Amino acid sequence: MAVKLRLMRMGKKKQPTYRVVAADSRSPRDGRFIEIVGTYEPRAEPSVVKIDNEKALRWLAQGAQPTETVQKLLQISGAWDTFRSGVAPGGAA
Repeated sequence: MAVKLRLMRMGKKKQPTYRVVAADSRSPRDGRFIEIVGTYEPRAEPSVVKIDNEKALRWLAQGAQPTETVQKLLQISGAWDTFRSGVAPGGAA
């Protein structure tokens, strides 16, 4: 099963908020997911990005592939740099 970290659209019409989720790559955008990793609110000023870095690092370590947008959000939260530097989830190297 190929797992992706991607956005799942929530919210009202023309007022989107997104969940960052770990999902099977074959499932639809707003369909079934495995775990919620964080949220993204693009309409807030400034945009609000809340990512559980521990969960994100665990999924990345297991081979989950982030979409381009989620990768940018992970860079904002600091999880992507931590993953690239090779630090294991939980702080142990």
